Amino acid sequence: MVCRDTIPTWGDRRFARIGLLGGSFNPAHLGHQTIARRALMALGLDQVWLMVSPGNPLKPAAGMAPFGRRLASAATLADGRRLIATDIEARLGTRYTFDTLGKLQMRFPNVHFVWLTGADGFVTLPKWKGWKRLLHRVPVAVMPRPGQNMQALRGAAAHYLAHYRLPSRQARLLPDLSPPVWTFLPGRQNGISATSIRQRGGFGDGAGHATVPNTLNSGE
Repeated sequence: MVCRDTIPTWGDRRFARIGLLGGSFNPAHLGHQTIARRALMALGLDQVWLMVSPGNPLKPAAGMAPFGRRLASAATLADGRRLIATDIEARLGTRYTFDTLGKLQMRFPNVHFVWLTGADGFVTLPKWKGWKRLLHRVPVAVMPRPGQNMQALRGAAAHYLAHYRLPSRQARLLPDLSPPVWTFLPGRQNGISATSIRQRGGFGDGAGHATVPNTLNSGE
């Protein structure tokens, strides 16, 4: 069953702690779900929004599935209650994460947002438009990814935030803290990637549920 997107374009006055997991979801897979569920538990979030990007400026258009198909793929991971697949970014008409977040914070003034990213995304964060301003706008939780964790912990973004790292044992405080602040959440890792799924010719055919052995990375 595909769960309906219930997030209003113009926002509301809800009080909540919400994680934002943005991406192309080309296709969505269990790695995304692992990150989302880990964040719900470790950060004490009320919801995680799987925020499907209408077009990632850093990714080539070649090989990118139509937006509707990618949204439907993300919806297969959602439960409609705590995990929400949403096209809110397309409805807001924004292209860059910094602009999307600004509109969300304005339209949901009582929500404490947390930006969720894998270690691979944290490594490439300095390529994003307004990445330093983004870090001053929202707390960030970084999830482990096989082969990427040390790079993430030693990279430019981690260096920039060197004095603002929250120990993982205090992670539940993160949504209520004023940015800049970030934490690295050790835990189970899923090495599946959208690229590997596409290379095997899979999209929406169960390939997204392939996993690799889970490992633990302390990162702390």
